[in-house]
Amino acid sequence: MKRRPTIMDVAARAGVSKSTVSLVLQRSDQVKPATRDAVKEAMAELGYVYNRAAAQLRSSSAGLIGLVINDLRNPFFTEFATVLQMSLADRGYSCVIGNSDETPALQARLIASMIEHGVTALVISPTYGAPDDAFDALARAELPVLQVLRQTDARTNLFPFSSFDYASGSAEAARHLIGQGARRIAFVGGQAGWAITEERMSGYLSEMAAAGLEPRVFHGPSSRAFGVEAAGGLLTQYPDTDGIICFNDLVALGMMSGLARLGRTVGPDLRLVGFDDIEECEQAWPQLSSVSCDISGFATETTARLLRWLDTGTRPEAETRMPVNLIARGSSLG
Repeated sequence: MKRRPTIMDVAARAGVSKSTVSLVLQRSDQVKPATRDAVKEAMAELGYVYNRAAAQLRSSSAGLIGLVINDLRNPFFTEFATVLQMSLADRGYSCVIGNSDETPALQARLIASMIEHGVTALVISPTYGAPDDAFDALARAELPVLQVLRQTDARTNLFPFSSFDYASGSAEAARHLIGQGARRIAFVGGQAGWAITEERMSGYLSEMAAAGLEPRVFHGPSSRAFGVEAAGGLLTQYPDTDGIICFNDLVALGMMSGLARLGRTVGPDLRLVGFDDIEECEQAWPQLSSVSCDISGFATETTARLLRWLDTGTRPEAETRMPVNLIARGSSLG
C-alpha cells in the first residue's frame, strides 16, 4: 500500500510552507485566495485527506465509527443501523450514520467527511454505480473498513465483505411455491444488472430450471410504490401468474395492495413470498411469507468482527455469509 500523503508532501507540491498548509486546513482568512487554491489543488492531486479529529480521538479511549447506508428508508437497513449503533455504544464507541440514498456522489462526500472528522473505522452498505475513488480514499486513510450486505469493491483483502446467503433463500422460496402447486412463478423487483438483484434471483432461476419451468422476471425499484405498480404490469404481461417471489418485502407489500385492487386474492388465488422478513410481514393481512434474514444478529456479529479488528489487529475473513430461512405464512400457504 502506498504511504499516506502528509502535510509536508502537500507543502512541497504547492510550493509553500507547512504552516501555510495548516492555515488553509484551519480555514484561516490569513491565506491569500490564490495560495489557498494552490494548496487545495495539491491536496487533490496527492489524495491528501485532513483528519480533523485525529488528535482528539488518539487521546480518547472511545473511538468514532462511521456507518454509511445505501437506503435508510428501508426498514431492513434501518434495523441494521440501529442494532449496530446500540452494539457499538455498549462497547463505548460512538457512531456517526450517513444515508447515501443510492447516490454515488453523496456516498463519496459522506466517506470524505467521515475520514476528515476522524472515524477510527467504517462500515458501509454501498450504493451501486460509484467509481472506485471513494474506496481508494479509504485505502489511503488505512482505516478498517467492512463492506456489508452489498459488495461493490472487489478488494476484499482490504475491505472484507459479509452478507447473507441470498441465493439459497430464493431457491427455498421457489421450492416452497412449487410444492404449493404454483407453476407460473415470477420474480418481481430489483434493479436489472445490480449484483444484489442477481444474487437474490439466482436461486429462483436455478430451481425453475430444475423443475422445467419458464422464469418470469419483472425488474424495478425495491420499493412499495413499485410493487403496487408492478401488480398491474405483471398481470397484463403474464395474466396466468400463480406465484410470485419479490426482491424484498417492500415490493411484496406493495404488490399485495396492487393485487387487491385488481381483485386477485393473495393466498388462495396467487401465492406470494417476500424477502427480508421485516416486522410488517406479520402485521399484514394475509400475513406475508418471507425469506428471513436475521438482520439483528448480523448487526451484532458485524460489531464483534469490527471490534476484534480494532482491538487485536486481526482482519476478518475476506467474505462471510450468514444463513437464511423461509418463514411460510398465509400469503403463500393459502
